[in-house]
Amino acid sequence: MRKIIGIISDTHSCWDDRYRIHLSDCDEIWHAGDIGDPVLLASLEDIAPVRAVCGNIDHGEVRRRCPEVQDFIIDGLHVWMTHIGGYPGRYAPGVENILRTSGVDLMISGHSHILKVINDPKLGLLHINPGAAGWHGWQRERTLVKLTIENGKPCELDVVTLGKPIRN
Repeated sequence: MRKIIGIISDTHSCWDDRYRIHLSDCDEIWHAGDIGDPVLLASLEDIAPVRAVCGNIDHGEVRRRCPEVQDFIIDGLHVWMTHIGGYPGRYAPGVENILRTSGVDLMISGHSHILKVINDPKLGLLHINPGAAGWHGWQRERTLVKLTIENGKPCELDVVTLGKPIRN
């Protein structure tokens, strides 16, 4: 079985019509928090089924709809997603222990606005932070990630660049 997953984060209520263009072939979209306006979630759901976590800017309907952690298995791949999770060598407090004891294969986080794809040989997992897809923030380039999963393993990863953020 082959699935294409769109991974996006830190939209901060910013919709870009290119999300639809780049994510239209995805089987699922995963949003790693700081969604902002719940209308953005609905727009993503018009493209493909969405799994999302809330971020530190999210409140109201987004926080009611989206948990702080998504922990699930897709085609045999154990995925753990949260907004503020850190990354290999610098996980947020308590995260490394959760990842170690849960047998996670793929860890997704957002928050930093910095694209990172890192193998963690210590925990035997792949970490992905898709960077920030929204217009506002300190990122140099707006990004999202497309991940292909085949037979329970990540097998292809493409970074989509969306241009420069808006500087105030």
